Amino acid sequence: QVQLVESGGGLVQAGGSLRLSCAASGRTLNNFVVGWFRQAPGKEREFVAGLNWSGGNTYYGDSVRGRFTISRENAKNTVALQMSSLKFEDTAVYYCGAGLKIRVGAPLLTDINSWGQGTQVTVSS
Repeated sequence: QVQLVESGGGLVQAGGSLRLSCAASGRTLNNFVVGWFRQAPGKEREFVAGLNWSGGNTYYGDSVRGRFTISRENAKNTVALQMSSLKFEDTAVYYCGAGLKIRVGAPLLTDINSWGQGTQVTVSS
């Protein structure tokens, strides 16, 4: 089982930037996909960005493509999410999730079996 801890959330003005980090422990991430998901009040949890740890492939949700960048730091077993040009509608609790890589393309919610506690991102308009 992988343990995940997010950090870096906070309050930012629209148009600003924020960087989230997800530190993994408990096992290596080889053959895992690590993703960022978010959940706004009253809405379902949705995919934001994902990274195939072994191959380095990255995936993005349509609403964040071109504004967010997911990356990894192998030595620290950490995945980061750099968020730029933030919009009010990006406001949500952001969760880091990990699971075995079982499909081509972006991970689905059902592929994730380890979750972090979540970190709040609030974008003021």
